[in-house]
This record gives sequence, structure tokens and C-alpha cells, in this order.
Amino acid sequence: MILPGFIVSLMGGGILAWIASQKSLVLTRWISLLTVTVNLLGALVVWWQQPGVSSLWLLDYSIPWIPQFGISVHLAVDGLSLLMLLLTFFLGAIAVLISWKEIQNRVGLYHFCLLWVLAGITGVFLAMDLFLFFFFWEVMLIPMFFLIIIWGHENSRYAAFKFFIFTQASGLLMLVAILGLYFVNGNQTGNYTFDYFHLLEANIAPGVAMWLMLGFLAAFAVKLPVVPFHTWLPDAHSQAPTAGSLILAGLLLKTGAYGLLRFIVPLFRDQAMVIAPWAMAIGVFGIIYGAILAFSQTDLKRLVAYTSVSHMGFIMLGVFSFNELAAQGVVMQMITHGISTGALFILAGFIYERIHTRDITRMGGFWKSMPFLGACGLVFAMASLGLPGLGNFVAEFLTLVGAWQATHKFTIIATLGLVAATIYSLRILQKVFYGTQASATMLVDLSIRERFIMMALVVSIIWLGLFPQPILNTSKQPVKTILEVPDTARTKDKSMQIEIVSIQGKGGRYE
Repeated sequence: MILPGFIVSLMGGGILAWIASQKSLVLTRWISLLTVTVNLLGALVVWWQQPGVSSLWLLDYSIPWIPQFGISVHLAVDGLSLLMLLLTFFLGAIAVLISWKEIQNRVGLYHFCLLWVLAGITGVFLAMDLFLFFFFWEVMLIPMFFLIIIWGHENSRYAAFKFFIFTQASGLLMLVAILGLYFVNGNQTGNYTFDYFHLLEANIAPGVAMWLMLGFLAAFAVKLPVVPFHTWLPDAHSQAPTAGSLILAGLLLKTGAYGLLRFIVPLFRDQAMVIAPWAMAIGVFGIIYGAILAFSQTDLKRLVAYTSVSHMGFIMLGVFSFNELAAQGVVMQMITHGISTGALFILAGFIYERIHTRDITRMGGFWKSMPFLGACGLVFAMASLGLPGLGNFVAEFLTLVGAWQATHKFTIIATLGLVAATIYSLRILQKVFYGTQASATMLVDLSIRERFIMMALVVSIIWLGLFPQPILNTSKQPVKTILEVPDTARTKDKSMQIEIVSIQGKGGRYE
């Protein structure tokens, strides 16, 4: 019952926090923090009890929901989804702490929306029924829309509606694809079901499978986001409250990456390999394009948002390289990007609270008056450019080594993205923390609460850089299962078996 407990506790905690706001705003904040913290401890217990994660599925929960339509409440966790849960609850607790002083109006409703976004994200990472997956995909959309439009900045209405339209439109395409998969499989087998494990065995005509895959890919590409479907992201980030930007960068984008690994590759393997060269090309283009746009920004939050576009290109490159090293790099990238880029948004929020602007041309010399903030900024700017010893380096190194087995030219171009990342990361440091101080007023350095937040993130990114093996061990078995040739392929004739083994042995080489 721990799996539905994760989701129900977040939803119930959100309702309770909203009710408690009528009595005490402090009580509302503590309810939210305790709810997320208890879930984090629960996920840590599951991880601790499975240190090697030798078995694939650690926990499984399933009960019928609408049996006449083949819909069930089917939740399961393997190493991949467990890591995503740990990231969700860790950043969720950080989001509550960030909002402790920043949010002063409609506090109860705010914490309700925040916890329900986390509940939707948790459901996405746990759902093994495609109808349930789509349900949670929508659950996380609506509260985030309200977080942006109510507690955002000056152009929050425009950013919120743009975010909603992009995500909802692509989500409807995924719903059509889910229904198509449901009916095609049902017509062939007589078993109409949305269950993930049954649909893995579906035998679908290649042409139909390609269209179904594109429906899923549309939703995941927009959420990731992939160029040219990225334009909603800078607006949403720049207008969202600090916790909203953290959840967007650290978690919502990762649902798109998770969808690529969990659904695109296993359900539509042959079709994914067909489009792989194009997908990797788009990913590499996004790496360079996002870095160039990041360098040209003067709004600090928009600058960090475009770094996310660049970093998410590595995920496209890694997923469609079809080998274990690259996929392990993708998992590490999901975690380390969530922490490092989330931390940069938090730093931007701390600065905005003090000087009430995001314009980096009006900043400078902050290290003198805020040395602790400057030191944290240095750590996460170095993480963003991939400095060895920090988690992002491990992620990008594994991705590039794995991608090299699939394509040399795209890997070489993607490596240039690391050079571009160095340029825009150093620009952040130079514009914000060095140079002449823009104001004669001495700014107040981080408070104890803010220092606790930043130290938790600093320790995490350093630990991931120096000791990544626990993460790699946890994700190894799920990654191998996602990438392996399905059993149905082995029923083909002997020559076909040899061809499949040859393709996989080369790591999905396309050159």
C-alpha cells in the first residue's frame, strides 16, 4: 500500500493544508513540509531495503478500477521510477521551504496546488496503466497552471495560458495514441486493456505503430521540451514563482524524459530506431541552439531556462543512441539537471527577493555583500558547464560515450555544447557576482533557512559527482530491460535473430 499511499498522502496533505490556512498559515506550511518529508523518508526506506536492486520490479499494486473497459489502478516501482520518486520528494520538500517567506497571499491554495502537482508527478512515475498514466499527466498540468497564473510575475497570464495550450494539445495527441493502441491490441487479441505489461506484447503493423508512437512522442517532446516545441518554457520559467520554476525544471521536464524511456523505446522499438537519426539530430541542434540563446539573454531566469533546453538535448541524444551507457547517462542527467538547474532558479529567486529585478545588466559585485550566495552560485554554474567532480559531468560523460557508439558526428557536435555551456555559465558568474557592485546598498546574505536549502543541494550535486555508483546500480536493471530485444522478436527465424543481435551489439549504430 505504500505506492498508493505516496499519491493519496500528497492529495490529502494538500486538502488539509488548504483547510488549515483558515486557522494558521504556519500550520499550513508545516503540514506541507511534513507530508513531503514523510514521503521522502518512505522512498528512502524502499531504496535502503533494495541496495542492489537486483530484481526488476520492487513493488507492485493493482486493483480493478473500471474493469469493463480494462482500466485498473496499477502502480509499480522499479529502479528508474524509484530514483524519480526520490528526486520528486526531495525537490518537493525544497519547494515548500523556498515558499516559506516568498508566498504571503492565498497560502492555503498555494500549498494545495503545490502538493497536487507533486501528486500528479508521482502518479506519472508509478502508473502502469496507460489510462491512469494519462489521468496523472493531466493532474499535474492544472495545479501548475494556477501556480503560474496566480503567484507569477507581471506577464503570468500569458505564460500560464501558453504553457497550458502547449501541454494540453500535445497531451490530447497522446490520448488519441493511447486509445489507438488500446483498440488495435483489443481487436487483435480480444483483450481490451490499458495495462502496460500486456501492451508490451502487442503485435502492431509497422505503419500503424509509427503513427501511434508519434502521438506519444508529441507529448513527451513538448514536455521535455524539444526544439522547436520549447517556446513555452522560457516564458513559464520567467513568470513562475521560485518554487514553480524549481518544479518545472526539476520535475515536469523529467516526465517527458521518463516517457521516452518507459514508453517510446519499449512499446515502439522498431519505429524508434527508424526515427533515431532524426531524433538525435534534433537533440544535438537543441544543445547548440539552447546554449546560444542562453548566452544572449539578459533576464536571469530566461537565461537559466534556455540552459535547460540545451541540457535536454543530451537526453534526446542519449535515449535514441540505444545502448546502456547512454541510457545510464540519461538517468543521471534527469537527476543532476533537476538539482543543478533547480538550484540556479532558486538563486535567481533569492536575488529577485533582494533587488526586485531579474535583469543581469543591473547586477554585479554581489560576491562582496553576499559571499555565501556567491559560493553557491559558483558551485552550480560549474555544475552546469560539466565540471568533473560534480554530478552533471558524470551524466554528460556517460551520454557522450554511449552516443559515440551510435554516431560519431552527432557526438562531436554535442561535445561543442559543453564549450558553449562554459561560456554562458561563466557569463552568469561575471555578470551577477563579479565586477563593480551595481548598488551602493549592502545586500543581506542568505538566511539560515536559505543556507540550509542551498547546502542540501550543494551536498547532493557533489555526492552525485563523486559517488554516482548507487544511482547507476539502481537504474542498471531497468535500463537493460528497456533496451533489450523483446521475447516476441526471438520467435522469428534464425536469420532474423542474428540480425537483431547484431544491431544491439553495435549499440544501435546508424553510420
